[in-house]
Amino acid sequence: MVEVGSHVRYVDQKGVERDALVQMVHTEMCVNLVFVSGDENRKDSYGRQVQHETSVSHRSQMTGVPGFYWYDPKEEKVKA
Repeated sequence: MVEVGSHVRYVDQKGVERDALVQMVHTEMCVNLVFVSGDENRKDSYGRQVQHETSVSHRSQMTGVPGFYWYDPKEEKVKA
């Protein structure tokens, strides 16, 4: 079961995978995430900026899309 603070993998709209933390759980299959920006130029006084995504569905709920989903890294990876 996913909970606030859980480490997950986030796949963005371009299909790029990133490590993320769960920031809020809407349902067991829908969460808000926070992750470090993939853009090395997005920096502030704390280092690389963080980004947020809201209402991200679990990959089991997604069909026919290249990204914008999350999964537990302990799950067997299934190619989309």
